[in-house]
Amino acid sequence: MRLTILCENSVARPFGLLGEHGFACYLETPSGNYLFDTGQGQTLVPNARQLGKDLATIKALLISHGHYDHTGGLPAVLEIRDSLDIYGHPEMFSVRYWEIESRRRYLGIPFKRQYLESLGARFHLSSDLVEVGPGVFLSGEIPRRNACEQGDPQQFAVTGNGAVLRPDPVADDLSMVVRSPKGLILVVGCAHAGLVNILNYVVGKFPGEAIHAVVGGTHLGFAGEEQFEETLKAIDRTGIEKVGASHCTGLKKAARLTERLGERFFFANVGTVLEA
Repeated sequence: MRLTILCENSVARPFGLLGEHGFACYLETPSGNYLFDTGQGQTLVPNARQLGKDLATIKALLISHGHYDHTGGLPAVLEIRDSLDIYGHPEMFSVRYWEIESRRRYLGIPFKRQYLESLGARFHLSSDLVEVGPGVFLSGEIPRRNACEQGDPQQFAVTGNGAVLRPDPVADDLSMVVRSPKGLILVVGCAHAGLVNILNYVVGKFPGEAIHAVVGGTHLGFAGEEQFEETLKAIDRTGIEKVGASHCTGLKKAARLTERLGERFFFANVGTVLEA
């Protein structure tokens, strides 16, 4: 099993790779290849070509949540791989915004569902745990039970009847879980549900299976001290061997993770490969 980061804020090596604010990774398994998220859409295809990852071979696309920096590359993928099965949450097309410095920015998926379907997207939307392929799962909706993991107050969503949800609960925040010879690989897009909540959920859904690695955006860059410490406790409690943080982890929190986790930590930026 091989996981390769295709989109992230920074690059792991020079010679043609590009960085952008966002996340996407390419999964190779004995039963086929999969794509998790698509970044903003500017770097996915050139990085995939540079790294020798053929997007035309993917069996399915898994979407972590409906933010622009994880879904902006959808049309580019559908140009290469039409009639594609895309898995996500029923609320992934929610209308959502971010307010910062007295400005409002649209945060949601930049494209209408009907447009993407006209390009060949076949959406499979569920709030339950789904096995997308042999040993490849999309988590389903994560219960929010940890009091210290709260949403970002600068982000809000607008419901179909015009009601404003503040902060945006990002109920569509999903994670990919992969069975590997070394244990479970947990891939998070942004971990809006909170990494502690996600870890507790995965442990409950896969009893007796060790989590070998956690890879992706942890959203710890927006976390307070209590949440950061609770997250470290959860990582130790679940016996995770490797933590590859990126994207919304933030440089300061990534540096602290390096200090606290030592050799267990690595930066999951463009070009990084995890084999198991």
